[in-house]
Parts: sequence; structure tokens; C-alpha cells
Amino acid sequence: MTDTRCGFVALIGAPNTGKSTLINALVGEKVSIVTRKAQTTRSTVRGVAIRGAAQIVFVDTAGLFAPKRRLDRAMVASAWAAAADADALALLIDAKKEAGSATTTEETEAILATLKGSRKPTILVLNKIDLLERERLLALAERLNAAHSFVDTFMIAAATGDGIERLADRLGAMMPEGPWLYPEDQIAEAPIRSLAAEITREKLFERLHDELPYQTTVETDSWKEQPDGSARVEQTVFVTREGHRKIVIGEGGRTIKAIGTAARKDITEAHGAPVHLFLHVKVREHWQDDPERYRAMGLEFPKG
Repeated sequence: MTDTRCGFVALIGAPNTGKSTLINALVGEKVSIVTRKAQTTRSTVRGVAIRGAAQIVFVDTAGLFAPKRRLDRAMVASAWAAAADADALALLIDAKKEAGSATTTEETEAILATLKGSRKPTILVLNKIDLLERERLLALAERLNAAHSFVDTFMIAAATGDGIERLADRLGAMMPEGPWLYPEDQIAEAPIRSLAAEITREKLFERLHDELPYQTTVETDSWKEQPDGSARVEQTVFVTREGHRKIVIGEGGRTIKAIGTAARKDITEAHGAPVHLFLHVKVREHWQDDPERYRAMGLEFPKG
């Protein structure tokens, strides 16, 4: 191809602003897990989209917040590292939440303060506009643009697709000239076994409540292609306590069976062929302090 463009766009923002929903909408398929809970995304997830002659590699990052635990610090560090490596940034704002206050929220203030030291071209993206009246949206856009020099502002509803096409076109035009990095039909950088583990973790978030999902992680132990075209997939769900293991399994195995059924459906769709999923639940008390678990999630292990 000639006259092509290619580059990276990091989607950044506070937790639960809709970054994973947006990257899935931009790419056109599921590449990042989505739940109603904050801080679901842990490591950076890359999805690839084509806009005319431009190939855009979207990087979905963990929500930016004040980290308290080691895992939190690793997630936030990974998000800012992805932003530093990107050609452009898109700051996603939950318009309903942000407009609900007369002043900028503490999380957004902290992000804007960090962005002041960045020379990356940044687009302001106000999400969930379907939940807010036009006058308040315009006032919010004016307030945020006064706080930072955004190159453009877009108002979207990632869940419905409203405004997505115009945003994608603008980002495509911002990409630097150069050859494409991925084949035209590739939509994600992560191998299927990594996406499969994330899908199962998504189902844990949907099925379990309170803090328990944050105490779990999922790893794909094996992925074997079968002669009939299907795949046999074995995964381990790691929890920190025996009591948690019992909750994940559920009475008579009902909870883990429901999680497996839901995960198998989405993994099969992502793989494009039947999947036989086998889940195991193991206790690993201090997995959040285990460097190997961080490497499995694509995170740097923070010391101290």
C-alpha cells in the first residue's frame, strides 16, 4: 500500500468511564472486557481498526486513580507508560458524572495535572452523552477545554455507537505516515489464549459481588486444537483464600459452571470455532505479590 498511515492511540481516563466499551466499538469486535465495576481492565489491551488508508492501534488502559495496593500501582504505571508511547491520546470522560459537580472531580483533576507535562496531541471525548442534556454538555466541554489544550472535542455514547464514526475518522487523520503494522484482517494484538483468560475474568466480575472479583485472576494453562477443529481450553482461577474458592465454585459447583458456560460462549465467538472450556479454582494466598502473576498479566512488578 502507498500513502498509508499507522499509529497508536491510548484511551485514558478515570475508572468506569467506558474505555473498554469504546475500544470494542471502534474495533467492531470484542477485544476488551466490559463490566459495570470500576478498575476491571488491568493491563493494556490493543485493538486494531482501519479508517481509510490509516491503521489505528487503540490501546485500552487501566483506569487512572490513586493507587493503594501493589496491583493498583502496576495498573496505573502501565496505563501511563502506554500513554507515553502513543502517538495520540484520547481522554475519556464520564460526562454524567463529571457534570454532576460544579468543579472537576478529583480523579480528572489528577489526570489533567499529569497531562500538562505531555506534548502528545490529546482529544477530549465526552462519553455517555445520552444521559445528559445538551446545555450541561456544552458547559462541561467549555470547562475542561479551559483546563487543558485539547486538539479537539467529541461527544459520544460508546454503548450505542453515537459519534463513534466521526471520532475514528479524526483519529485516523492524526496518525503519522507509515506502513501498517498488522495484517488488514487482524483486530487484536493479544493472542486468543490471553483474550480467553480475560473473558473468563469478565464473567467472574458479572457473577460475583463486592471485592471478591478483584481478588481473583485467570490464566489459560493450555489451548489445544482438536482434530475436529474445536479447541480444548484449560484455565485456572486463582483466589487468595479457601473461603473465596468455595464462593467461586458455589454450592454443588453451580457458580463456576455458570461462569464457564458464559465464558465458553464468548470465547467460542472470539475464536470462531467450538471451544471446550475446563475451569479449575486454586488458592494462591499471595498471588498479588508474585512477580510471575504480573508477567502473566503483562504488567511490570512494582517493588516496595
